[in-house]
Amino acid sequence: MNNIKALIFDYGGTIDTPAVHWSEVLWQAYQRCQLTLTKEQFREAYVHGERTLARSPIIQPQHNFLDVLLMKVEIEIRFLVQQGYLHLPHTSQKEDLIKSWTDTIAHDCYHYVENVLTTNRPILKRLYERYPMVLVTNFYGNIHTVLDDFQLSFFREVIESAVVGVRKPDPRIFQLGVEALGLAPHEVAVIGDSYSKDIIPAKSIGCHTVWFKGIGWTDEQPDSSAADAIIHSFNALEDVL
Repeated sequence: MNNIKALIFDYGGTIDTPAVHWSEVLWQAYQRCQLTLTKEQFREAYVHGERTLARSPIIQPQHNFLDVLLMKVEIEIRFLVQQGYLHLPHTSQKEDLIKSWTDTIAHDCYHYVENVLTTNRPILKRLYERYPMVLVTNFYGNIHTVLDDFQLSFFREVIESAVVGVRKPDPRIFQLGVEALGLAPHEVAVIGDSYSKDIIPAKSIGCHTVWFKGIGWTDEQPDSSAADAIIHSFNALEDVL
């Protein structure tokens, strides 16, 4: 990829985790909290939480990522209790326990991201010094607050699904990113962890693609033909550009 003039990054799972789907990050935090439930039960709660946040304008532009986690986890925990997957010893303790579990899991995940970014932030800074960069993300309308909170001020423009009204895997959201850079698609490399939501749509409009391959939502192994490069760690990105 010698003729790359700019970069488009995905956010969730690419910058804030080491290509680990957020369902897995949360599941690991639930396990550390020693909650007794199956992974299938948790995945039901995760999907319920995502759909709830997509339907309702709960998350506001001023909310940082800890705020998002607290809201997301509380929705999941209440679902698990309602479904009978999590058992409360005494009804009188219900709200206290829900708050305790929510706080523990949300802060666990927030600190996880902080640790990941101690490695990824300097890499982004070095790339920022070499390339103009744009962020293209499916997010809730508060990504600017999240970026400010995590000191990730490296992007010329941010294309956020909740703002522009287009969501991955629709290739149009990547086209918006290319237009923001003022370049042709073949001059841009797209970096993302989701093969179906990042790599395939970006490739379909003519961008170069770097697949940050890790732990996804499913165990499905795509043929990877749409990826011009595959990396397994964020610091390998500098080697392929």
